[in-house]
Amino acid sequence: MAQNNIKKTIVLCTIIASLSACANRQQNMPLYDTVNVVENTVIDENSVPIFPKKAALTTDTAQRFALDLPKRCTVDWNNQSVVSVVPEEKIEIVRLNTGDALPDLKVSDYEFKKMYVKDALEKLLEDTDISVIEDQATFEKISGTISTSSLTDAVELMAKLGRVYYSYDAEFGEIHLTANGKWMIKMPKDETIIMALLDAMRGADVRNLLVNWQDKTVVFEGNYQTEREVSKIISDVASKKYVLAWDMDVYRVYPKTDNPIIWMNMLPAFGENNIRMSIPGVVGRALVVSPEINTKTLQEFIASQANMVLVSQGTFAMPNGWQTRFDIGQCGKEDRLETDLIVGATGTYGNYGGYKKIDAKIVLSTSNGELTSFKIPSNVGDNYVIVGIPTHAFVTTPETLVSPFAELVVFMSPRLISIVDASKPGKNLTGDELRDFLNQ
Repeated sequence: MAQNNIKKTIVLCTIIASLSACANRQQNMPLYDTVNVVENTVIDENSVPIFPKKAALTTDTAQRFALDLPKRCTVDWNNQSVVSVVPEEKIEIVRLNTGDALPDLKVSDYEFKKMYVKDALEKLLEDTDISVIEDQATFEKISGTISTSSLTDAVELMAKLGRVYYSYDAEFGEIHLTANGKWMIKMPKDETIIMALLDAMRGADVRNLLVNWQDKTVVFEGNYQTEREVSKIISDVASKKYVLAWDMDVYRVYPKTDNPIIWMNMLPAFGENNIRMSIPGVVGRALVVSPEINTKTLQEFIASQANMVLVSQGTFAMPNGWQTRFDIGQCGKEDRLETDLIVGATGTYGNYGGYKKIDAKIVLSTSNGELTSFKIPSNVGDNYVIVGIPTHAFVTTPETLVSPFAELVVFMSPRLISIVDASKPGKNLTGDELRDFLNQ
């Protein structure tokens, strides 16, 4: 009887333990109060998000990475030099991957008529162990006569006539021909001049520029036409004695009331002597102002009537007499309405009716075309203030929360870089030195 009671107790304990274990498992099991179904897939708080496969393309943030942006997108208004003097430096272009030196052989009484470069070279070298290999197809036929010359000069001449490039491999005795070449440009030390040259080359559609800001060199690739374009740019820039640059702030201005900003208040605020010129455009107006009106004083004036936001800031440069552009979006936040804006400039420093002036044309444009433009003659040291460009000109939606009286304000400060004889030291001109330079 006692044994039966013990067995019943063991069975009862086992049942209780099983029920307790089941209860614990139920407490530990997750509870699903709601179930979300997205495109036939059950989504819950423990689900791993699944994204569609994307193409193997460079991300936007990596695409926009550029070492020159900090140089372009930063202006130190407290240490701005209106006129800088830099010593003249030789700009040298060197072709890379030329291979080994050709053998020291002489060429005499050699004539070729309407032959491809490869065929002309093979005929010239038929009594030697040197072979000619065409790495890229060439299509120019050449004609000429060589009376007496070294082999190197002869090959160089025929390559130029055929608009091709050659390299020599001494180990295998092979001359390789190609339609494309690779070059290095040894740039000046002044970074503003470097950026002016880079912009000039990009304007000539020279792409894939590899810039080493440490040793001030630029490497590029291209064909015979590319080499000619770059050589022309370098020659033209080397002949210039001035480089023009503009430092710039771009603001969006919101009036504090339901009224537009009264720009005529600048006259009593700064005095008539500090407003040099007023130039109307198709849209907006450009004011040429004295150095007394700078970013600080302009912001103080606007603050009495409106709130303002800095949209973009930067600098751009060009050789004297050239043209250049500044893309607002590359130095501003992507979500700004004005990201599409481009500020273009052409300008020349020199004699202007007996006065030394910067004769510039400033163009504001978007992907939809030119918005407005201004022809601005100004003295060195004067600034530009462009006002009256409605922010609604950049709104692409039928409705917007932007006030109809909000507008774009562009502050531009021209700089002049004078390139002088290398024996003269470079410096920034101020005070009496600046006045003497401008009076020369």
